[in-house]
Amino acid sequence: MTFKEQIQQGIPSVLPSKKQYDLAINHAPKRKEILSAEEKKLALKNALRYFDAQHHAELLPEFSEELETYGRIYMYRLRPDYKMYARPIDEYPGKSVQAKAIMHMIQNNLDYAVAQHPHELITYGGNGAVFQNWAQYLLTMQYLSEMTDEQTLTMYSGHPMGLFPSHKEAPRVVVTNGMVIPNYSKPDDWEKMNALGVSQYGQMTAGSYMYIGPQGIVHGTTITVLNGFRKIKKNPEGNLFVTSGLGGMSGAQPKAGNIAGCITVCAEVNPKITKIRHEQGWINEIVTSTEELVERVNSAKANKEIVSIAYLGNVVDVWETFDKENIQIDLGSDQTSLHNPWAGGYYPVGISFEEANEMMANNPDLFKEKVQETLRRHAAAINKHTAKGTYFFDYGNAFLLEASRAGADVMAENNIDFKYPSYVQDIMGPMCFDYGFGPFRWVCTSGKPEDLQKTDAIASQVLEEMAKTAPDEIQQQMQDNIKWIKGAQENKLVVGSQARILYADAEGRIKIAEAFNQAIAKGEIGTVVLGRDHHDVSGTDSPYRETSNIYDGSRFTADMAIQNVIGDSFRGATWVSIHNGGGVGWGEVINGGFGMVLDGSKEASKRLASMLFWDVNNGISRRSWARNEEAIFAIKRAMEVEPLLKVTLPNIVDENLF
Repeated sequence: MTFKEQIQQGIPSVLPSKKQYDLAINHAPKRKEILSAEEKKLALKNALRYFDAQHHAELLPEFSEELETYGRIYMYRLRPDYKMYARPIDEYPGKSVQAKAIMHMIQNNLDYAVAQHPHELITYGGNGAVFQNWAQYLLTMQYLSEMTDEQTLTMYSGHPMGLFPSHKEAPRVVVTNGMVIPNYSKPDDWEKMNALGVSQYGQMTAGSYMYIGPQGIVHGTTITVLNGFRKIKKNPEGNLFVTSGLGGMSGAQPKAGNIAGCITVCAEVNPKITKIRHEQGWINEIVTSTEELVERVNSAKANKEIVSIAYLGNVVDVWETFDKENIQIDLGSDQTSLHNPWAGGYYPVGISFEEANEMMANNPDLFKEKVQETLRRHAAAINKHTAKGTYFFDYGNAFLLEASRAGADVMAENNIDFKYPSYVQDIMGPMCFDYGFGPFRWVCTSGKPEDLQKTDAIASQVLEEMAKTAPDEIQQQMQDNIKWIKGAQENKLVVGSQARILYADAEGRIKIAEAFNQAIAKGEIGTVVLGRDHHDVSGTDSPYRETSNIYDGSRFTADMAIQNVIGDSFRGATWVSIHNGGGVGWGEVINGGFGMVLDGSKEASKRLASMLFWDVNNGISRRSWARNEEAIFAIKRAMEVEPLLKVTLPNIVDENLF
């Protein structure tokens, strides 16, 4: 069968042969034992409902074995034999260009070079899933191949509920992930519902088909590191940034450190992902002992090198050794998947990777105890360094939250706030989000590198023209982005699809998108997908990350994310998504995203102007109402440009009245 025929058949009527478990692939850890005997029976019945009754007797023991062995039913047998990558859009079967673009994006999320655990359909973060099982993937791709522009596909946590009649201006796909009743949103609730096959953790851009590999966070991390050094009034050159995590999103950190121009040490316990990042060129060197690491860092400092070093081991050993050896850490952070602390997101010190994985599955209570012991040691070592002048920030991965729950010394004197700021509080919030700057991204679905080069040139030209008249308040952001886009090609950021990310405000996004659409209309480039990270101005309500610089008491509300995805859906988005859970954990955040297909049409121009304006200014309005000065400035400027925009502004109370 051809690739197109395989897509169109969906779940095959004749079952494929059972597949061997591929040990060369980076697999998800075994999930904890959480289902009762009756619940296991229910999970199996839930899985078998995807198949004709004639196959149930054959599949039942196989799915039962998967559930016992891995804690989930992935249906490995149904994993396609074709290579998984974002093909040029013309290679997909279908009646709708928009649907073909979505297939392109789904396959990119599952590309072996992009996905963290591709055989378990997990893109990043340890549990950020595109689908729960391979039957869902096959059925979804089949639906997309049949879809017309007058239908909408409804996705319930990876499950394609079906194609429904709609209209051309409606989203082609509406995605929800993990949207459970609030009182059932604890980590074990996810474990149980995911094991039953009724809900999934979509992370942010995994379950919304908008992940573009580590590049997606390289830019944000570069800005964060640059501005971290600016904050402490140091040049990056010859100075040290220490962090941890190389899987998925966190894999961007060493590349960002190189672009920023510092020495980066990034610890990682997983040998496979460390090797992958080294082969991809995202890290320069791998070191396996603290003695060698000390020697290498001292040499790099003496020679003012720009170098990224992966330490294959636990980051706690790095912090403690550097304290003992008096190595000055200038910037410190952490980007392990602490939103998922008990299932592979963070590993205990003093135990091998293999032993830890075994403990995680077979003795979860002891594993939790060891993780919390490690968090206390980790925080204590950080405290010693900050006393010597290190600037430490929480990178929004729930490090401080989980450390506090473990009883670590991370609380401020008021015992309410953390003693260290979130990077959003100190850097990204006031410098970027409040002004409307966030991670705008695009994908050239032709798959041609030359199309990406052309879009880079278009974006650069637009930004340089805008910078000529931009107010002083946002000149730094403009110049950082111009420098970024001009160096994008030489930094070799593409992993998977021909994609680019760029921090831009509403004006920049609209002007860049319109320039792309005109280029498509002229036949200069192929179809383009617009999107953004959920980690943006408007998309996410997350009290310890995206909305951590909201100080009016509303940071635990989720109106902004819900309003955002509803507003995007009727203003022209091609697909929309809303998720429970993200980089900070299940039950800790609500986040929404979109995708928009540009095809060169007048209708696309109308849609992009309407939707992108709302998508950004919704968040600026909320931040303005919270009395954030930068957001008040930005929303006033937006109202001057658009006479139909009229936003409620806060009246500032004189503190002397109290």
